[in-house]
Amino acid sequence: MNVLLRCAAGAMIALLSGGNTLATEVMILGTYHMSNPGKDIHNLKADDVLVDKRQRELADVAAGLAKFKPSKVVVEQQAVDGAPVKLPRYHDYLDGKMADSRNEVAQVGFRLAKHLKLEEVWGIDVEGDFPFEAVQKFAENGHPQLAKQLAGAGAEVETMLKGLEDTLKTGTVSQGLRYLNDPKRIIDGNSFYSTLLLYGAGNDQPGAALLTAWEGRNNQICARLVQLATPDDRIVVLYGSGHSFLLRRCVQDMPGYKLIEANDYLPK
Repeated sequence: MNVLLRCAAGAMIALLSGGNTLATEVMILGTYHMSNPGKDIHNLKADDVLVDKRQRELADVAAGLAKFKPSKVVVEQQAVDGAPVKLPRYHDYLDGKMADSRNEVAQVGFRLAKHLKLEEVWGIDVEGDFPFEAVQKFAENGHPQLAKQLAGAGAEVETMLKGLEDTLKTGTVSQGLRYLNDPKRIIDGNSFYSTLLLYGAGNDQPGAALLTAWEGRNNQICARLVQLATPDDRIVVLYGSGHSFLLRRCVQDMPGYKLIEANDYLPK
């Protein structure tokens, strides 16, 4: 029976990949918010990427990533009517109209696409809820151990951000990105989400609801990615680093896809 199941699984994978021998290669490039929007629960204080030193470093980042030879650049910008969209702002960037933008989409994504002479940059983002307040309220309402654990998780995030700040203070933008895209750090940074299943009782399950919402949003993002991709594509996906674990897992689990490590191309 196990042999039959393995054969059936193999046949299904072959069917899903269309018999294609070409792998779709995808690099998930986790980044920090370079314009300091302050919209996350924990926020980095980044220095000005428009100064000459950082501009030179960002040019080095683009040159390094270009060695992967991407055929598409995909960024954290909203899909339109639920579908991946070509971004008009990329053409504004090409026309020199975004010289004052500190956003990582322009500074990394558009810069890379221009370096490669790509005609378009794609947006695949999907909005989603992140009901953290309900988790916090449950922990604070008679569950001191969970409240302590939640505070500890927040402290770990702050420690990670402090490490990134220190890296950027003494190093380059590329070194900061390498810090964020270290595979072990990505795995360690996701460990909090599994513990969310502890936050609940009976029909009140705020932890499970938050976990479902977060995984659901990332699944929706990855759905747009794989629906946009072709079998011979080489794609750079630029997203806030908090999404890295789930987007990487989606690529790794998808038949006919190969995950490419960003740190193999980011300058040291």
